[in-house]
Amino acid sequence: MKNRKFILLFALLLTLGIVLAACGGGSDDTDDNGETDDNAASEGEESGYTVAMVTDEGGVDDKSFNQSAWEGLQAWGEEHDLSKADGFDYAQSDDESDYLPNMTRLVRNDYDLVFGIGFLLEDAITQIAEQNPDKDFAIVDTVVDVPNVASITFAEHEGSFLAGVAAAMKSKTERLGFVGGVDSDLINKFESGFIAGAKSVNPAIVVDTQYVGNFSSAADGKLIATRMYNDGADIIYHAAGAAGNGVFAQAKDIKQNDPDREVWVVGVDRDQHDEGQIGDNNVTLTSMVKRVDTSVQEVSNMGLNGEFPGGEIVEFGLTDDGVSIATTNEDALTEEILSTVNDWKERIINGDIDVPKTHEELDAFVDSL
Repeated sequence: MKNRKFILLFALLLTLGIVLAACGGGSDDTDDNGETDDNAASEGEESGYTVAMVTDEGGVDDKSFNQSAWEGLQAWGEEHDLSKADGFDYAQSDDESDYLPNMTRLVRNDYDLVFGIGFLLEDAITQIAEQNPDKDFAIVDTVVDVPNVASITFAEHEGSFLAGVAAAMKSKTERLGFVGGVDSDLINKFESGFIAGAKSVNPAIVVDTQYVGNFSSAADGKLIATRMYNDGADIIYHAAGAAGNGVFAQAKDIKQNDPDREVWVVGVDRDQHDEGQIGDNNVTLTSMVKRVDTSVQEVSNMGLNGEFPGGEIVEFGLTDDGVSIATTNEDALTEEILSTVNDWKERIINGDIDVPKTHEELDAFVDSL
C-alpha cells in the first residue's frame, strides 16, 4: 500500500514538472532554434498600448465631428485586433463641465494616449497634460503648447472654399446660407473659406451667416435654417456639429412637402450623404470632409510605434486629402461642377490662391475679386 501511494505521488510530481516546464518554455518567445522571436515581443507591446477620447458636447453619435473621431479610433482598434474597453474607449461629454472629469477618469484608467475632440477641450487638456507629463495627449482643432500634447489641425478653409465653389454653381437663387456652431476662430475658417469660394464663382452671390451658439442644439439649427430657406437661400452649409442635424431636418421637411423645390445642405466633417436621404430624394449636395478619423488613427499609430509627436502641430490639408469634398451625390454634382472644383483645388495646392481664414482676410479677398 505504501509503495502504491509512493508511485502515485511520484507520477503526480513528474506530470507537474512537465507542465511547468512547458509553461516556462512558452514565456521566452523563442523559435525552434532557441532564438528570440521579435515579432512575438512586438505584438505584446502593441496589445499593451491603449487609447481613449473625450467628446465635445455634441456626443459621440453627432453624425459629424465626434462620430468621425470615434470611427477613426475604432478603425485603429480593429487594425490592431483590440476590443472596446480592452484597448480603446471614449467618454461622452454633455457639456463643458464634463471635459476635465472625463479626462481625469481616462487617465486614472491608465490609457496611454487620450484625445480631446474639439477646441472646446483646450483648457481641460492643458491642465491634465501638465499634471501628467508621463502620459500622451492629443487635441483636435487647436494648438496646445505643452510637450506631451500633439495638436491636430486641418486646412478647413481650403476644403470649405471648394464647397463654396460647388454651392455657387448649383444655386439657382444666388443666395446661400452658412450655419456655424460657436462663433470662434476655428468656425470662422469654415465660414471665410466657403464665402470666398462662392464669390470666386459669382461675386454677386449673397451668403447669409448665423451662429447657433453651441454644437448640440438641433432645434436651434432647424430654426435658423427655416428662416434662411424662407428668405430665399437654396443651399445651406453647416459647420455646427450635432446642431447641424437641424439644418438637414428642415431641408427634408421642405422636400417632403414640396418635392419639386430644390433645397440643399452641404454637410461637414464626414460624408453626410445618408443624413440627407428623404424617400427617393437626397438633399445633401456634398460635404466638406475633414478626415478627423484618419488623423486619430494616424496619431494613435505614431504613439504605439514610439513616435508620438508631442509638442508638435500635425496639419492635414488638400495636398494629403486631409480635407476634401464628397462626390457621393452623383446626380447633383454635375461633371461641370466637379471639373471646376478640381481646377480651383489645383490652384490652391499650387499656391496660386491664398484662401482666407479670418473675416479680415475674407474682406480683403472679396475686394480683390
